[in-house]
Amino acid sequence: MSKPTYGSDNSMQTITINTLKKMKQAGEKFVVLTVYDASFAAVLENAGVEVLFTGDSLGMVVQGHETTVPVTIDHMVYHTSLVARVRNNALLMSDMPFMSFSDPGRALDNASRLMQEGGAQIVKLEGGGDTIRVVENLAKHGVPVCGHLGLQPQSVHKLGGYRVQGREKEAAQTMLNDAKAMQDAGADLLLLECVPASLAKTITETLSIPTIGIGAGRDCDSQVLVLYDLLGISMGHRPKFSKDFIADLTGEISIEAAVRAYVQAVKQKQFPADQHTFE
Repeated sequence: MSKPTYGSDNSMQTITINTLKKMKQAGEKFVVLTVYDASFAAVLENAGVEVLFTGDSLGMVVQGHETTVPVTIDHMVYHTSLVARVRNNALLMSDMPFMSFSDPGRALDNASRLMQEGGAQIVKLEGGGDTIRVVENLAKHGVPVCGHLGLQPQSVHKLGGYRVQGREKEAAQTMLNDAKAMQDAGADLLLLECVPASLAKTITETLSIPTIGIGAGRDCDSQVLVLYDLLGISMGHRPKFSKDFIADLTGEISIEAAVRAYVQAVKQKQFPADQHTFE
């Protein structure tokens, strides 16, 4: 049975990991946005978003928790499957939630669920250090992986809050070393969150795999935002690196128009601006 298109014409080419690597080599930005259900997934893909990302941020913006920690693998499989049902050409990435990748075997089992039951095409996991051996095992078994360095929301209690990471020289060098190790272990992408722009630039230029930035300056190969921040409907405090694209619209006021504005701003290197960046 063919997938529904919801009456929209989507001429986007099929996006693969190799597509993203070629875009990096060509200096062309690609766009990532979080999405947790079928209806929004159709809108995002039609607006030109190359990577649909079912993130564990759903724990905060959908479920109403204070952190992402309560999100389970069952939650992630369910929400990823909703997006997969209507995805046509965009790449679908899914988060591995808290404690779902505590050792290589557990990680492989849960990544298998995200791909087989959820329809994910690449999984993302937080952490450097010991997490690198998990990445290596996943890659060895043919699981595409996106690493995640910098601020790691699943570790918010250990970090003592949501804080910029990598400002000190030693911490910056550790992050650079972990980024190289992630790539060597077989990671296909690397997300950098709340990292000084200069450090993110160095990491991006050092790696051959694409980087995705959120609060990491404009020099990453891609940008990601939480959809609900982009639409100005997130509850509570909104981070410095977010932007309400609905508020800036003139003329057509719609969710798809806001997403298209975000896509255009990323590709034209207008977002993130200085006010969304950490030094």
